[in-house]
Amino acid sequence: MNKFRFYFILSITTILLFSCSSSDNSYEEVPLRDFQEQFTADNTLIETYLNSHYINITNEPGDQTDQDVVITVIPDGGSQKPIMTYLNNADFPKLLKRDVPLHGITYSIYYLVLREGTGNSPTNVDNVLTSYNGTYLTSDILDTKIITATRFEEIKYPEQMSNLYNVIRGWSEIFPQFKTGTHADGPNGTVVYSDFGAGVIFIPSGLAYYSEGSSNIPSYTPLVFSFKLYELQRMDQDDDGILSINEDLNHDGYMTDYRNTVAYPTAPANLDDTDQDGIPNFLDTDDDGDGYTTKLEISKGTNYLDKNSHP
Repeated sequence: MNKFRFYFILSITTILLFSCSSSDNSYEEVPLRDFQEQFTADNTLIETYLNSHYINITNEPGDQTDQDVVITVIPDGGSQKPIMTYLNNADFPKLLKRDVPLHGITYSIYYLVLREGTGNSPTNVDNVLTSYNGTYLTSDILDTKIITATRFEEIKYPEQMSNLYNVIRGWSEIFPQFKTGTHADGPNGTVVYSDFGAGVIFIPSGLAYYSEGSSNIPSYTPLVFSFKLYELQRMDQDDDGILSINEDLNHDGYMTDYRNTVAYPTAPANLDDTDQDGIPNFLDTDDDGDGYTTKLEISKGTNYLDKNSHP
């Protein structure tokens, strides 16, 4: 009897283990969603959000709350102005749209300018000091007009800068459209910022985390960031002695990087790449491709953009 019970238990255990193993082996990785289809869905969600929500802006110059923005759903029968009504407005707030070629398609990204700022604009590879509030958007499965905005992060008092070359694409595209302001010493060692650029970015998932998501952001979700641009720091990504902003050869304030052939399958010649070696000048230690580093040519007083000018 005991022997029978032993073999019975052994048989059941073997079956269970085999079933688990078969289940594990049958797992298939879910393929990426089509970029165009996902952008179309994201854009519909974002535009629905823009047409069904309104904003309240705090105007308190010199105060930490200055240019705080609260986005609220318009109640049934409400007379509040939808955010979408500010599209191409002559004054502020002003809703604008920027096209971004990526993943073989052209994205459109909406951004709301609450205040442009009075200082300098960062390039898309500079460091920025910014406070921000981030939420992600989801819609009801049965009624896509019911949208939920879930906060996932808020930084009110930033202590370190973020590099726009290393953040999500939506940030690096839109922050250069704003400017810093001014700052002065405040009480107890604080800093008071004034006249800074402030806005809200509505980012489709393809210009954010897409299929990867993050620890607190689901995959394939559009993001909304309200932000204030306090300060910037010019960077020298390749450490060649030339600030990256001065390696912007066509002076559009934007460093173009076509190295990712998946992202740019039909990329034109890069106007920010002197020797057309595929490495843009801001990342190239030998800008003219003559075998001498840019830093060496500068130290010797030769033309670092002329391959025939040698130290």
